[in-house]
Amino acid sequence: MMTYTTQMDAARKGIQTKELLAVAEKEKMDAAQLLELVACGKVAIPANKNHPALSPEGVGSMLRTKINVNLGVSKDCQNFDMEMEKVKGAVAMGAEAIMDLSCYGKTQDFRRRLTAECPCMIGTVPVYDAISYYNKELDAITAREFLDVVRMHAEDGVDFMTIHVGINKKTAGIFKENGRLTNIVSRGGSLVFSWMEMTGQENPYYEYYDEILAICREYDVTLSLGDACRPGCLKDASDICQIEELATLGELTRRAWEKDVQVIIEGPGHMPIDQIEANMKIQSTLCHGAPFYVLGPIVTDVAPGYDHITSAIGGAIAATHGAAFLCYVTPAEHLRLPTLDDMKEGIIAAKIAAHAADIGKGVKGAMDWDNQMSEARRNLDWDGMFSLAMDPEKARAYRESSMPEHSDTCTMCGKLCAVRNMNKALGGEHVDVI
Repeated sequence: MMTYTTQMDAARKGIQTKELLAVAEKEKMDAAQLLELVACGKVAIPANKNHPALSPEGVGSMLRTKINVNLGVSKDCQNFDMEMEKVKGAVAMGAEAIMDLSCYGKTQDFRRRLTAECPCMIGTVPVYDAISYYNKELDAITAREFLDVVRMHAEDGVDFMTIHVGINKKTAGIFKENGRLTNIVSRGGSLVFSWMEMTGQENPYYEYYDEILAICREYDVTLSLGDACRPGCLKDASDICQIEELATLGELTRRAWEKDVQVIIEGPGHMPIDQIEANMKIQSTLCHGAPFYVLGPIVTDVAPGYDHITSAIGGAIAATHGAAFLCYVTPAEHLRLPTLDDMKEGIIAAKIAAHAADIGKGVKGAMDWDNQMSEARRNLDWDGMFSLAMDPEKARAYRESSMPEHSDTCTMCGKLCAVRNMNKALGGEHVDVI
């Protein structure tokens, strides 16, 4: 029997893994077609061999747009039980991925619980956990210790890792020479940059990239190449720092694929609407069509408290033009750790963006959902509308908070309801409006 190391290795050998077959069924796609996309890197199936609870998903621009939910504890908010409640809520609401960004406390216990119990793809950022795990100042952590945390996360069953490989000495030099309004806003990117500045050494993730690839190959971890230089404000979008790093990520993608390691490319950030489409095309060109994972993009800097909306606008445009994976943004972005309610608002906004993009790019079956909703509306089938709603609970609550005199109307239009009156007129009935 033919053996394989990673999903990409299997696809290149013509092996249809159980994970690939599961994704093909979810996507209503021919397995042979999906196999070709995985083999060439245009689709990734993050599936660590040590994640027994995983319900696999595919990430690629020709598939349904997936969404990721960030959570995790910090020194100021240390309630792991609350974060687990968020996980359960995110799963129930249809998120495909959970990123554990915990940077304080018993992070490994929480991470192992996630991979033991959660069916979503699990992602992490090892540089965050290095601070917690070693409990010492950043410049006291050695290059070897950073790599050891990457291996630990792989052993714990993490499906994809954000590793900031592209911020090497050359990229850092370009950043320092050109400057930015908001500098480096990536938390991981800022930590790697600061470590390089304090120690004078090369980025350990870049210097020892081949070792990272060996770890990823051993456990079938998908490498999510972090964008340390993603723009943190509209003014910094599409600048030389962002593009230089993206070019570096393209070369790192090629090297990963040579080792049969799957890759996702992370992208902006904050960006004016008119630059989003071009950025998606640049990414696809420089990174050889690897799946693109975007935070937003947030399309205006002046809406704190509403950044789930600013990011949904950008996310819908980005996914329509090639982004495959949207990282949700909550109303708490830039302000505090999100609550359960914040998380729900962020997930719904991201799901709206993802679904709108799937319709725009013609994903098979995407429009069927909308057609079913339209039929329920035409029939004034309220229960049908609730069951089809992206958030059934909220839709039902709105209806029940203001009940009309007549059950076939709502309190907006009453008997002047166009749907009601057209049904009556077309059915040969008297249209009563008083």
